[in-house]
Amino acid sequence: MNATSVGALLLCRAEPAVVRPAAHLLRERLLLVPAGPGWSVLVPEGKPWRDDGEPVDRVVAGWATALAVGVNWPVLALWWDADRAGYTLAAGFRRTVGYVWLADGTPVGEDEAMRTFTARLGLDPVLDLPALEPLTRQDPEADSRDRLLAFAAYLSRAGVVLPVGLGPGEPADRLREVARVQPGAEQVEWAGWRDTVRAELDVVEDGPLGPWLRGPRARLAGAGQLAAGVPLTLWAARRHSAGWAFAGALLIAQGMLTLAYDRLRAGPCQAFTRPRRRRSGSPRRPAGPAMSPAVRPAPRSRD
Repeated sequence: MNATSVGALLLCRAEPAVVRPAAHLLRERLLLVPAGPGWSVLVPEGKPWRDDGEPVDRVVAGWATALAVGVNWPVLALWWDADRAGYTLAAGFRRTVGYVWLADGTPVGEDEAMRTFTARLGLDPVLDLPALEPLTRQDPEADSRDRLLAFAAYLSRAGVVLPVGLGPGEPADRLREVARVQPGAEQVEWAGWRDTVRAELDVVEDGPLGPWLRGPRARLAGAGQLAAGVPLTLWAARRHSAGWAFAGALLIAQGMLTLAYDRLRAGPCQAFTRPRRRRSGSPRRPAGPAMSPAVRPAPRSRD
């Protein structure tokens, strides 16, 4: 690779609609493009590795880690520059996994990284892992770009389908132009703290803790905490037990916060809508059941 072919791609194992809220948290201008069933790819519009003076691998590794911490899907960063190429896989709070090839294709990573990579993507260690072993061996005819292209082709086993022209080794400017014309491409950029906080809440609610923060399960948990906290606090007050009183107050506060959060996140229209009252005045008497003409009494005769 030459000095101008510096770039990166962020592959997310989720649909674009799921990736979009999390991508806002990076506070970077990105292009979001579908990359196969259940996959999306984020293409940087800028060049932060040049503006900030940090290596491209360190920049995208930080992005991948920041994305993966608050979600339940892995993020795979592919990166390359004039001297090296490689990948970084981030998944939750677990340690990131990566591999590096020098410009001439020399592998400098650990074989264990490839095993961990296949395991975290849910690939078969017997059928899929042997296909990665050639990338860990010396090959004088393959440079770093060839290695990364072979690795990107291997990702098709996990369902990744990168659009034509959106592959490793291309300059960042070309990646940006190709991503803009892809079907379903959309721009993701920093929109202020309010939208960022809302996006972060959406990410948390879509994660494993989401059902306990909002929805029927959250309301049930909040009501249960109140039901347990109120009698516990009253009992502690009669016994003059400060410890149990604190525990009861904590349960009450947690239950109230859970119910309040669920109500507020439901939206102002749903959270604060009240039934309409009848105007002042005497209430109308409900009409009696309608009678069919056949059973109505006949008019009385005057004779």
